Amino acid sequence: MVKRKIIWDILARTSLKNIIAHIKEDSVQNAEFVKKENFAVIKEIPKNPERYAVDKYKQDSNSNFRALEIYYVRIAYFIEPTAIRIVRIRSTYQELLEY
Repeated sequence: MVKRKIIWDILARTSLKNIIAHIKEDSVQNAEFVKKENFAVIKEIPKNPERYAVDKYKQDSNSNFRALEIYYVRIAYFIEPTAIRIVRIRSTYQELLEY
């Protein structure tokens, strides 16, 4: 079994921070909950990276691009031989775009 580390693209981390900040405007408690749950799910991805579906919004996608949604946050990641790269995070309230 390969032990993979998690690598964040800068735009993905910034997007998650912006989503949490937006939620915090209405509820600090909900913002903390969403943040905690998203980080918990991301932390578990390396244990079984193929668990989630192939990313249907990725242009020219291969099976190494995967995505999941949790609490209105869509997390897209790429499975590398020794790492999981978090490539994109968007609110599901935003229009979902191919990338």
